[in-house]
Amino acid sequence: MRRRTLFLGGAAAAGALIVGWGLMPARSRLGSGALMLPGERDVALNGWIKIAPDGGVVLAMPRSEMGQGVHTALPMLAAEELDVALTSVRIEQAGGDAIYGNVAMLLGGLPFHPLDEEREDGFGRVKATRWVVGKLARELGINATGGSSSVADAWDVVRVAAATARASLLGAASLQWKLPVAELAVKDGVVTHTSGKSASYGELARYAAATPPGSVALKPRSEWKVIGQPAPRLDIPAKLDGRAVYGIDVRVPGMKFAAIRLCPMLGGSPGRVDAAAALAMPGVERIVMLPAYSGSTAGFAIVAKTSWHARQAAQAVQVEWQPRPAGALDSRRVGEELERQVRTGSGFTFYEKGSADAAERDAARVVEAWYRAPFLAHATLEPMNATARFRDGRLDLWMPTQVPQLCRAAAARVAGVAVEKVEIQVTLLGGGFGRRLETDCAAQAARIALDCGGEAVQLLWPREEDTMHDFYRPMGVAQLRAAIDRSGKVASLRIRSAGDAIQPRWMERNIPALAGPVDVPDKTTAEGLFDAPYGFAHQHMEHVATRTGVPIGFWRSVGHSHNAFFAESFMDELAAELRVDPVDFRRGLLKDAPRHLAVLELAAQKSGWGSKLPAGRAHGVALHESFGSVVAQVAEVSLEAGQPRVHRVVCAVDCGTVVNPTIVAQQMESAVVFGLTAAIHGRIDIHDGVVQQGNFPSYPMLRLASAPKVETWLVQSNRPPAGVGEPGVPPIAPAVANALFALTGRRHRTLPLAA
Repeated sequence: MRRRTLFLGGAAAAGALIVGWGLMPARSRLGSGALMLPGERDVALNGWIKIAPDGGVVLAMPRSEMGQGVHTALPMLAAEELDVALTSVRIEQAGGDAIYGNVAMLLGGLPFHPLDEEREDGFGRVKATRWVVGKLARELGINATGGSSSVADAWDVVRVAAATARASLLGAASLQWKLPVAELAVKDGVVTHTSGKSASYGELARYAAATPPGSVALKPRSEWKVIGQPAPRLDIPAKLDGRAVYGIDVRVPGMKFAAIRLCPMLGGSPGRVDAAAALAMPGVERIVMLPAYSGSTAGFAIVAKTSWHARQAAQAVQVEWQPRPAGALDSRRVGEELERQVRTGSGFTFYEKGSADAAERDAARVVEAWYRAPFLAHATLEPMNATARFRDGRLDLWMPTQVPQLCRAAAARVAGVAVEKVEIQVTLLGGGFGRRLETDCAAQAARIALDCGGEAVQLLWPREEDTMHDFYRPMGVAQLRAAIDRSGKVASLRIRSAGDAIQPRWMERNIPALAGPVDVPDKTTAEGLFDAPYGFAHQHMEHVATRTGVPIGFWRSVGHSHNAFFAESFMDELAAELRVDPVDFRRGLLKDAPRHLAVLELAAQKSGWGSKLPAGRAHGVALHESFGSVVAQVAEVSLEAGQPRVHRVVCAVDCGTVVNPTIVAQQMESAVVFGLTAAIHGRIDIHDGVVQQGNFPSYPMLRLASAPKVETWLVQSNRPPAGVGEPGVPPIAPAVANALFALTGRRHRTLPLAA
């Protein structure tokens, strides 16, 4: 692996500086109360917790709510440690300080096998690397919602912040009453003493702010009353009665509306533009040309009094579009190139064990299969949008985003102002799935606002532009080979795959200051392949990172989304080759992975694996770990008019400590529907540089009538919480494909399955 070295006064000085920094304690994420938004009468006790006059708790919220339930899960952590009802906790948007950065998300990107740290004795290579990267992540403080990391990241810091606030409140009561802290108790936000003295948090807050917390201890698991219990989501009432504000709901007095139109050819640009007819239409005010901001395709926007006027006028503009300078993109040619790269390209080996070469030379036979997955769009229910206002040298943004700090920075660059001159209000997200980890819409909205004379303007992408100018899930191709020895056992597994690396392309367009001239190996390209739990004696997992030119980005469950299809479908192929039951085959390879085995056993038991099914139906199974969680799914499938129909999905999950079991179940259901949509229907085709899919008729979703029954079963665990929002996506495609093989004898190696 090639590495870049930072030289500060010579290599020796740089090395000493890095070692010295690495040995220093990690920066605290508690923060001071000055970091929280000043309230009229609220009292901040640290950078995460304020106390309201009525004793209610205010929690700084650095993560975006996009349906995953984080605006309920994080308040549950605070409610537990502060001994208050969940309904007593409200949230406010966190500021931009580094304490709110997502450390867990960066740690999740380290390319280690998930069993490596568990096997490691003491402070070895894996733990040392995690320590250094964790420290770096604290310094960078990148506030992002992604990687199924919100609860995992908050698990320690929010509980410690709440426990520290509790300690200060108890200390304040102790000083006021001149009684030992050990004699005081807390319940429902009230501090009491057996003498009858009592005071609410609201009464004690002002004194607590000036009281050092002293000894801080987290509540033992045996005393939990909130964590682990099903609780109604706090965001649902406002969504039901219409009070909830999404990006497209933002309204500012005097606001204008803008519709975007980008070059139909990805990477192209507008040439000659004739906007005379459009500008003459009623309600239309101006046209704003838009360069290729943050990796987007160039185009223009029309500003008008209503979104309808803007959209109609945008279509009336006459444009001579210019193609991409490097030539038009074509998905068929991309697929051919990826296969060529698998056969002949130079790849990076993410994992190697034993000698696959020797096992193949000595094999009785070698089983080989090729698997393919297409580009995919995110298709969020709420199209891309942002509202911006530039007035008196300051820029205000209102938008649904997963990366508010990066959007501020992108907008500031466009507006030509310091980041401190940009304020952003993060609304609810009508779906994110990784698409809102991008900053293109923020940059475009800022550019449009510069031309609007101090008035706010809301940019709303039409659905067709959203689908045709996405940052797509990369296309992937993989060759899988297994050596069967003379005793009839699988001796080795070799996987070579090819596809674009997301991380370096995302860095280039969104954090250019941190992007380097040389791409380092990107875990997302091979995750789900190199980190499988199966105990094959000989393994070789290699990926060839390509650069096709198609705009690519993070898509819900990222590389796991298609790599699980490759790996788990091939596992079934091997079981069939050996004439072994698919569940039994996996059982025999999981002796060193007890978590995975327990999850597999639970899914098999609850689904009735091996029992007789109604005529015309079959079971398929898949087991996969992603984002720290292990998920096994058994799909019950039939064919209707020649197309797959999934009737029931049994989902077993080990996601560590469960904060809210209801949210976990909701996320598994969501992931199954999302994953089935992609598995059965999803594909993006590019011809002559133009994406062929536009709105939902050509990029269909799974319909309600076709949605399966989903049952979620949880494995009890004392491990810290792991991801929940994404791990349910990867297993569903291979589970359905494996069921189709059991049903028809035909092996599906290319997605989508309905193709």
